[in-house]
Amino acid sequence: MDTFGPGVASLLGLLEGLTEYLPVSSTGHLILLGHWLNFIGEFAVSVEICIQLGAVLAVVAYERTTIASLVRHAYQEQQVLRCHLQALPRSASLTDFFRRSTTVHRHFWFLIGLGAAFLPAALVGFLAHDWIKAYLFSPHTVAVALIIGGIVLLIVETWPPPVRCSELTHVGPWQAVGIGLAQCMALIPGTSRSGATIVGGLLLGLDRRVATEFSFFLALPTMFAATGYTFVQSFHLFNVHDALALALGTVVSFLTAWAVIAAFLFYVKRRSLHVFGYYRIVLGATILLVL
Repeated sequence: MDTFGPGVASLLGLLEGLTEYLPVSSTGHLILLGHWLNFIGEFAVSVEICIQLGAVLAVVAYERTTIASLVRHAYQEQQVLRCHLQALPRSASLTDFFRRSTTVHRHFWFLIGLGAAFLPAALVGFLAHDWIKAYLFSPHTVAVALIIGGIVLLIVETWPPPVRCSELTHVGPWQAVGIGLAQCMALIPGTSRSGATIVGGLLLGLDRRVATEFSFFLALPTMFAATGYTFVQSFHLFNVHDALALALGTVVSFLTAWAVIAAFLFYVKRRSLHVFGYYRIVLGATILLVL
Protein backbone atom coordinates (compact mmCIF):
# COMPACT_ATOMS: atom_id res chain seq x y z
CA MET A 1 0.00 0.00 0.00
CA ASP A 2 1.83 3.11 -1.16
CA THR A 3 -0.98 5.60 -1.81
CA PHE A 4 -2.42 8.00 0.72
CA GLY A 5 -6.15 7.90 1.19
CA PRO A 6 -8.88 7.65 3.84
CA GLY A 7 -7.79 4.17 4.94
CA VAL A 8 -4.16 5.08 5.56
CA ALA A 9 -5.16 8.41 7.10
CA SER A 10 -7.55 6.70 9.54
CA LEU A 11 -4.89 4.18 10.60
CA LEU A 12 -2.32 6.92 11.12
CA GLY A 13 -4.83 9.06 13.04
CA LEU A 14 -5.83 6.15 15.25
CA LEU A 15 -2.22 5.29 16.08
CA GLU A 16 -1.31 8.94 16.64
CA GLY A 17 -4.20 9.41 19.06
CA LEU A 18 -3.37 6.20 20.93
CA THR A 19 0.32 6.92 21.39
CA GLU A 20 0.90 10.70 21.44
CA TYR A 21 0.39 11.20 25.17
CA LEU A 22 1.69 7.84 26.36
CA PRO A 23 5.46 7.54 26.98
CA VAL A 24 5.92 5.16 24.03
CA SER A 25 6.68 7.54 21.10
CA SER A 26 3.91 8.32 18.64
CA THR A 27 6.43 9.30 15.96
CA GLY A 28 8.22 5.98 16.36
CA HIS A 29 4.98 4.03 16.01
CA LEU A 30 3.94 6.07 12.97
CA ILE A 31 7.30 5.40 11.30
CA LEU A 32 6.91 1.67 11.94
CA LEU A 33 3.35 1.66 10.59
CA GLY A 34 4.47 3.65 7.55
CA HIS A 35 7.20 1.12 6.73
CA TRP A 36 4.75 -1.76 7.19
CA LEU A 37 2.29 -0.07 4.80
CA ASN A 38 5.11 1.00 2.46
CA PHE A 39 4.00 4.57 3.07
CA ILE A 40 7.40 6.24 3.32
CA GLY A 41 9.30 9.25 2.00
CA GLU A 42 9.05 13.02 2.41
CA PHE A 43 5.29 13.10 1.83
CA ALA A 44 4.68 10.35 4.40
CA VAL A 45 6.80 12.11 7.03
CA SER A 46 4.88 15.34 6.43
CA VAL A 47 1.53 13.55 6.79
CA GLU A 48 2.64 11.88 10.03
CA ILE A 49 3.60 15.24 11.55
CA CYS A 50 0.57 17.18 10.26
CA ILE A 51 -1.88 14.59 11.55
CA GLN A 52 -0.68 15.40 15.09
CA LEU A 53 -2.91 18.47 14.98
CA GLY A 54 -5.87 16.34 16.06
CA ALA A 55 -4.04 15.20 19.19
CA VAL A 56 -3.09 18.80 20.03
CA LEU A 57 -6.69 19.97 19.71
CA ALA A 58 -7.75 17.10 21.98
CA VAL A 59 -5.69 18.64 24.82
CA VAL A 60 -7.29 22.04 24.17
CA ALA A 61 -10.75 20.46 24.31
CA TYR A 62 -10.09 18.29 27.36
CA GLU A 63 -8.28 20.98 29.38
CA ARG A 64 -10.40 23.91 28.15
CA THR A 65 -11.61 24.83 31.65
CA THR A 66 -8.12 24.73 33.13
CA ILE A 67 -6.68 26.67 30.20
CA ALA A 68 -9.34 29.39 30.51
CA SER A 69 -8.72 29.64 34.27
CA LEU A 70 -4.96 29.84 33.78
CA VAL A 71 -5.21 32.62 31.20
CA ARG A 72 -7.76 34.59 33.22
CA HIS A 73 -5.79 34.42 36.48
CA ALA A 74 -2.47 35.06 34.71
CA TYR A 75 -3.87 38.23 33.13
CA GLN A 76 -5.10 39.48 36.49
CA GLU A 77 -1.80 38.61 38.19
CA GLN A 78 0.34 40.37 35.60
CA GLN A 79 -1.65 43.57 36.16
CA VAL A 80 -1.07 43.32 39.92
CA LEU A 81 2.59 42.46 39.35
CA ARG A 82 3.05 45.50 37.13
CA CYS A 83 1.53 47.80 39.75
CA HIS A 84 3.73 46.35 42.50
CA LEU A 85 6.79 46.68 40.29
CA GLN A 86 6.05 50.34 39.57
CA ALA A 87 5.61 51.03 43.29
CA LEU A 88 8.82 49.20 44.24
CA PRO A 89 11.37 51.44 46.04
CA ARG A 90 14.63 52.04 44.17
CA SER A 91 16.57 50.42 46.99
CA ALA A 92 14.55 47.19 46.88
CA SER A 93 16.06 43.99 45.49
CA LEU A 94 14.54 42.91 42.18
CA THR A 95 15.80 39.36 42.75
CA ASP A 96 13.88 39.08 46.03
CA PHE A 97 10.85 40.74 44.48
CA PHE A 98 10.61 38.27 41.61
CA ARG A 99 11.38 35.32 43.88
CA ARG A 100 8.41 36.26 46.05
CA SER A 101 6.31 36.86 42.97
CA THR A 102 6.81 33.29 41.74
CA THR A 103 5.12 32.02 44.90
CA VAL A 104 2.29 34.58 44.83
CA HIS A 105 1.50 35.02 41.13
CA ARG A 106 1.69 31.33 40.26
CA HIS A 107 -0.59 31.34 37.22
CA PHE A 108 1.39 34.13 35.53
CA TRP A 109 4.75 32.46 36.15
CA PHE A 110 3.37 29.08 35.12
CA LEU A 111 2.59 30.47 31.66
CA ILE A 112 5.99 32.22 31.52
CA GLY A 113 7.64 28.90 32.40
CA LEU A 114 5.59 27.06 29.80
CA GLY A 115 6.75 29.48 27.12
CA ALA A 116 10.36 29.14 28.25
CA ALA A 117 10.08 25.35 28.26
CA PHE A 118 8.95 25.41 24.63
CA LEU A 119 12.00 27.34 23.39
CA PRO A 120 14.86 24.77 23.62
CA ALA A 121 13.18 22.08 21.52
CA ALA A 122 11.78 24.72 19.14
CA LEU A 123 15.28 26.12 18.51
CA VAL A 124 16.99 22.74 18.12
CA GLY A 125 14.11 21.40 16.02
CA PHE A 126 14.18 24.42 13.72
CA LEU A 127 17.93 24.14 13.16
CA ALA A 128 18.03 20.35 12.80
CA HIS A 129 14.59 19.68 11.27
CA ASP A 130 15.76 18.67 7.79
CA TRP A 131 18.66 16.58 9.11
CA ILE A 132 16.39 14.71 11.53
CA LYS A 133 13.86 13.93 8.77
CA ALA A 134 16.62 12.77 6.42
CA TYR A 135 18.68 10.59 8.76
CA LEU A 136 16.72 9.63 11.88
CA PHE A 137 13.27 8.66 10.56
CA SER A 138 14.11 4.95 10.36
CA PRO A 139 13.03 1.77 12.20
CA HIS A 140 16.58 1.22 13.47
CA THR A 141 16.68 4.62 15.17
CA VAL A 142 13.21 4.06 16.61
CA ALA A 143 14.15 0.63 18.01
CA VAL A 144 17.27 1.85 19.79
CA ALA A 145 15.52 4.94 21.17
CA LEU A 146 12.61 2.81 22.43
CA ILE A 147 14.95 0.51 24.34
CA ILE A 148 17.07 3.30 25.86
CA GLY A 149 13.97 5.31 26.80
CA GLY A 150 12.37 2.23 28.35
CA ILE A 151 15.42 1.58 30.52
CA VAL A 152 15.52 5.21 31.68
CA LEU A 153 11.80 5.14 32.48
CA LEU A 154 12.20 1.97 34.57
CA ILE A 155 15.15 3.43 36.48
CA VAL A 156 13.34 6.68 37.31
CA GLU A 157 10.17 4.85 38.36
CA THR A 158 12.10 2.33 40.47
CA TRP A 159 14.17 4.97 42.29
CA PRO A 160 12.04 8.12 42.07
CA PRO A 161 13.43 11.44 43.38
CA PRO A 162 11.62 13.09 46.32
CA VAL A 163 8.36 14.81 45.33
CA ARG A 164 8.50 18.59 45.82
CA CYS A 165 5.59 19.68 43.60
CA SER A 166 2.10 18.20 43.62
CA GLU A 167 0.13 21.07 42.06
CA LEU A 168 0.26 22.00 38.38
CA THR A 169 0.45 25.77 38.97
CA HIS A 170 3.30 25.23 41.46
CA VAL A 171 5.64 24.20 38.64
CA GLY A 172 8.19 27.00 38.73
CA PRO A 173 9.94 28.64 35.75
CA TRP A 174 13.24 26.84 36.37
CA GLN A 175 11.55 23.47 36.66
CA ALA A 176 9.70 24.23 33.42
CA VAL A 177 12.95 25.10 31.64
CA GLY A 178 14.48 21.84 32.85
CA ILE A 179 11.56 19.90 31.43
CA GLY A 180 11.90 21.88 28.20
CA LEU A 181 15.55 20.82 27.94
CA ALA A 182 14.51 17.20 28.48
CA GLN A 183 12.01 17.59 25.64
CA CYS A 184 14.91 18.15 23.22
CA MET A 185 15.67 14.43 23.47
CA ALA A 186 12.27 13.74 21.92
CA LEU A 187 13.51 15.11 18.60
CA ILE A 188 15.07 11.66 18.15
CA PRO A 189 12.25 9.44 16.76
CA GLY A 190 11.37 6.70 19.21
CA THR A 191 12.32 8.68 22.31
CA SER A 192 8.77 9.98 22.97
CA ARG A 193 7.98 13.62 23.66
CA SER A 194 5.64 12.73 26.51
CA GLY A 195 8.13 10.19 27.88
CA ALA A 196 11.00 12.70 27.87
CA THR A 197 8.96 15.45 29.52
CA ILE A 198 7.36 13.16 32.11
CA VAL A 199 10.77 11.73 33.08
CA GLY A 200 12.18 15.26 33.17
CA GLY A 201 9.36 16.32 35.46
CA LEU A 202 9.84 13.35 37.78
CA LEU A 203 13.58 14.04 38.03
CA LEU A 204 12.81 17.66 38.95
CA GLY A 205 10.49 16.69 41.80
CA LEU A 206 7.03 16.74 40.19
CA ASP A 207 4.69 13.97 41.18
CA ARG A 208 3.54 11.62 38.43
CA ARG A 209 0.17 13.28 37.83
CA VAL A 210 1.59 16.81 37.66
CA ALA A 211 4.47 15.70 35.43
CA THR A 212 1.96 14.07 33.08
CA GLU A 213 -0.39 17.05 32.97
CA PHE A 214 2.48 19.49 32.45
CA SER A 215 3.59 17.29 29.55
CA PHE A 216 0.12 17.74 28.03
CA PHE A 217 0.32 21.52 28.34
CA LEU A 218 3.84 21.67 26.93
CA ALA A 219 2.56 19.71 23.93
CA LEU A 220 0.39 22.66 22.90
CA PRO A 221 3.04 25.18 21.77
CA THR A 222 5.47 22.44 20.75
CA MET A 223 3.14 20.47 18.51
CA PHE A 224 1.30 23.51 17.15
CA ALA A 225 4.67 24.87 16.04
CA ALA A 226 5.89 21.56 14.59
CA THR A 227 2.62 20.85 12.78
CA GLY A 228 2.26 24.39 11.44
CA TYR A 229 5.87 24.57 10.25
CA THR A 230 5.65 21.19 8.52
CA PHE A 231 2.32 22.02 6.86
CA VAL A 232 3.64 25.30 5.48
CA GLN A 233 6.81 23.64 4.24
CA SER A 234 4.94 20.70 2.69
CA PHE A 235 1.80 22.47 1.43
CA HIS A 236 2.85 22.01 -2.18
CA LEU A 237 2.85 18.22 -1.74
CA PHE A 238 -0.89 17.98 -1.02
CA ASN A 239 -3.80 17.98 -3.46
CA VAL A 240 -7.51 18.23 -2.67
CA HIS A 241 -7.97 14.49 -2.11
CA ASP A 242 -4.93 14.38 0.16
CA ALA A 243 -6.30 17.30 2.17
CA LEU A 244 -9.63 15.50 2.70
CA ALA A 245 -7.88 12.32 3.81
CA LEU A 246 -5.63 14.34 6.12
CA ALA A 247 -8.68 16.00 7.65
CA LEU A 248 -10.21 12.56 8.30
CA GLY A 249 -7.02 11.35 9.97
CA THR A 250 -6.94 14.49 12.09
CA VAL A 251 -10.51 13.90 13.31
CA VAL A 252 -9.70 10.28 14.18
CA SER A 253 -6.56 11.45 16.00
CA PHE A 254 -8.59 14.03 17.95
CA LEU A 255 -11.25 11.60 19.13
CA THR A 256 -8.78 8.87 20.06
CA ALA A 257 -6.40 11.24 21.86
CA TRP A 258 -9.24 12.72 23.91
CA ALA A 259 -10.12 9.27 25.26
CA VAL A 260 -6.46 8.41 25.92
CA ILE A 261 -5.84 11.68 27.82
CA ALA A 262 -8.72 10.99 30.19
CA ALA A 263 -7.71 7.34 30.68
CA PHE A 264 -4.01 8.11 31.16
CA LEU A 265 -4.58 10.82 33.78
CA PHE A 266 -6.79 8.38 35.68
CA TYR A 267 -4.11 5.69 35.37
CA VAL A 268 -1.11 7.72 36.59
CA LYS A 269 -2.93 8.72 39.78
CA ARG A 270 -2.98 5.06 40.81
CA ARG A 271 -0.25 3.16 38.95
CA SER A 272 3.41 3.48 38.03
CA LEU A 273 4.78 3.75 34.49
CA HIS A 274 6.72 0.48 34.64
CA VAL A 275 4.46 -1.20 32.10
CA PHE A 276 5.36 1.40 29.48
CA GLY A 277 9.06 0.90 30.14
CA TYR A 278 8.75 -2.87 29.62
CA TYR A 279 6.62 -2.34 26.51
CA ARG A 280 9.24 -0.04 24.98
CA ILE A 281 12.07 -2.50 25.59
CA VAL A 282 10.15 -5.47 24.21
CA LEU A 283 8.98 -3.56 21.13
CA GLY A 284 12.44 -2.14 20.44
CA ALA A 285 14.12 -5.53 20.81
CA THR A 286 11.51 -7.13 18.55
CA ILE A 287 12.11 -4.53 15.84
CA LEU A 288 15.86 -5.12 15.95
CA LEU A 289 15.37 -8.89 15.72
CA VAL A 290 12.97 -8.60 12.80
CA LEU A 291 15.18 -6.12 10.95
